[in-house]
Amino acid sequence: MTAAMQVLVVDDELAMRESIAAWLRQDGYQVAKAAGGAEALQLMAQEVFDLALVDIKMPGMDGLELLRRIKSEHPDTLVIIITAYGSIESSVEAMKAGASDYLLKPFDPEQLMLLLQKMSGQRALLRENLALRQRLADGECPGFGDIVGRSPAMLAVFGRIEEVAETEAPVLITGETGTGKELVARAIHSRGPRAFGPFVAINCGAQAEGLLESELFGHERGAFTGAVKARRGRLEMADGGALFLDEVGEISAKMQVALLRVLEDKQFQRVGGSQNLSSDFRLICATHRDLSQLISQGRFRQDFYYRINVLAIHIPPLRERLEDIIPLSEHFLDKFARETGKPRAHLEDKACQALCSYPWPGNVRELRNVIERAVLLAPGDKIERRQLTFLSPQAAEEASPLTLAEMELNHIRRVLQAQDWNVSQAASVLGIDRGTLSRKMKKAGLRAP
Repeated sequence: MTAAMQVLVVDDELAMRESIAAWLRQDGYQVAKAAGGAEALQLMAQEVFDLALVDIKMPGMDGLELLRRIKSEHPDTLVIIITAYGSIESSVEAMKAGASDYLLKPFDPEQLMLLLQKMSGQRALLRENLALRQRLADGECPGFGDIVGRSPAMLAVFGRIEEVAETEAPVLITGETGTGKELVARAIHSRGPRAFGPFVAINCGAQAEGLLESELFGHERGAFTGAVKARRGRLEMADGGALFLDEVGEISAKMQVALLRVLEDKQFQRVGGSQNLSSDFRLICATHRDLSQLISQGRFRQDFYYRINVLAIHIPPLRERLEDIIPLSEHFLDKFARETGKPRAHLEDKACQALCSYPWPGNVRELRNVIERAVLLAPGDKIERRQLTFLSPQAAEEASPLTLAEMELNHIRRVLQAQDWNVSQAASVLGIDRGTLSRKMKKAGLRAP
């Protein structure tokens, strides 16, 4: 059973408690038991439960008080109240206090299982609604969100996203830092068969190995110093959706082996735990590194590479798609006008020229920061060249040195853009014949947008 619901049975009668637990385990649910409210709250501080079955008549803390404590301290846990026949008033009070449903004693196993199936459906629907609201809030539906481009290279990326999204195979997204790899991953997810499931992202390069293991697999209470309560990992959170591993090239060989086993067996254990868990998710990875080079250096496992690189998308750097700089800038100007409440700013010609002549070592992320700074610094609704703050030429060169061929290609692009992609006029400006320019364009894949 994939990601079986974890249920807590709370009843002071031993026979009833054991009977319910046995019925649930027989149907594949993971079950814990408590004889009263205090014990139930203690268990919930140590473990995450999807649902609690709570008897309303218990000595000490009764079911209604426990219900209120659960909804206050563990709002994501569904609660079903068990009450004796004829206590309809208490059932209504329980529903008002946040109970998802109630069961009247006596009941048989079939009644219980039908209700739990209903609760399982409610949980799935809640996840779908939360995921959809988040995607709408992020501007991911129905377009490509912040992925803006009209260059041939980006049009090819858009087409590849649509192709890849239709499958559930693992995807590897490559590209320099700042090119928008996570945006592409989210676009793939939002167009795929798991679109209404969660999109769970983690930056592997920003985590120490021990912390990364706990973040991915989760941990049990007491698994290590500071683990005061059990915690679900990203693998569990991604059930029914997608897991995005950003900067996957930074993962250690040990962690690669552990993840490879998860991808092969679809099962794992929390840190410090012994229970096998399963999660059904689509894997999407991204890296700015050359993984084949890391493999040759013995720093990345070849079998793990083949497992995550079933489908691939490469995002070209911004310096290779100069046609996208102004459309991206206009997109960010619209965005920041909405966010700041200031009048929508416009780029002057010299500012546009400066944007298009810069090599953008930080790619789209750097462009976004430059435009945001300019919007904040501009006294009016016009952005001049002096409001654009770039990295120094030395910093740009160190961040992303260009080869002679790349510099020539960038220059050809700029001239073609300036001549509105008229090949004959551009060849005249460059001082070469039209045939030579056409051959260079064909070799580099350059064509008019």
